Amino acid sequence: MTDYVERYAKKYPKLSFDAPADRVLRMTFDRPETYNSICAETHTQMTDIWIDIDRDQDFNSIIVTGRGKAFSAGGDFSLIEGMIGNPTEIMKTWKEAKDLVYNIINCNKVIISAINGPAAGAGLVVAMLADISIAGKRAKIVDGHPRLGVAAGDCAAIIWPLLCGMAKAKYYLLTCKPITGEVADQIGMVSMCVEDDVLEQTSIDMAIDMATASQSATRWTKYSLNNWLRQAGPIFDASTALEMLGFMSEDVKEGVLSHREKRAPNFNPNCPI
Repeated sequence: MTDYVERYAKKYPKLSFDAPADRVLRMTFDRPETYNSICAETHTQMTDIWIDIDRDQDFNSIIVTGRGKAFSAGGDFSLIEGMIGNPTEIMKTWKEAKDLVYNIINCNKVIISAINGPAAGAGLVVAMLADISIAGKRAKIVDGHPRLGVAAGDCAAIIWPLLCGMAKAKYYLLTCKPITGEVADQIGMVSMCVEDDVLEQTSIDMAIDMATASQSATRWTKYSLNNWLRQAGPIFDASTALEMLGFMSEDVKEGVLSHREKRAPNFNPNCPI
């Protein structure tokens, strides 16, 4: 096992790692039995890891993907239910949600997402904030926050309007309709869409290209471009704060229950704002 792979495997046991090429690290969401859903511990680890990746001198690019049929289904019900009506857990998750986004934005390595299936919630943050996002045709991108009964937080407000424009961003975020890999490519949500059977190799080839490029040139280009995201920081901060506020509401209880019972939610039709 490559030294840096072993190092990350020990420190971040909720994630899986390998080195598909020289100076390339691959991080895999590895709970295929739950479509790679994210528990509280995984959420913490995937937040903290980007600081180590930024400082690591042993590799130059990173691939993020999911094991099996999904990229990541997002936060699991145990994580969500642990937050409902619990100010301590809400504040912890709020800080992590903000740190996750800013840590990815500030990471100097080129990040490549290989979106191999459904991508939602916290997993979708990594998929969308990646510098180069590659979707397979079976990819299904969906931000389901309003369907859960909370505002669209995570990374939606900071990057979706930049990727696909405000009209499309509002349409998909307000309706929670899924976006296929092909449609995501057409509207600019991802860098490219490829056949599912070549997704892995395409991501590896791209990672090799980025790992062997001029590191000062690529990293400084990334840093400059990400100032578009940094200047949208207040927009993002508001979205995550309002998302967390929603975990104190009755709507999120109904949202979770309706998901468990596999039925349409019956939300309160009134809202004070």
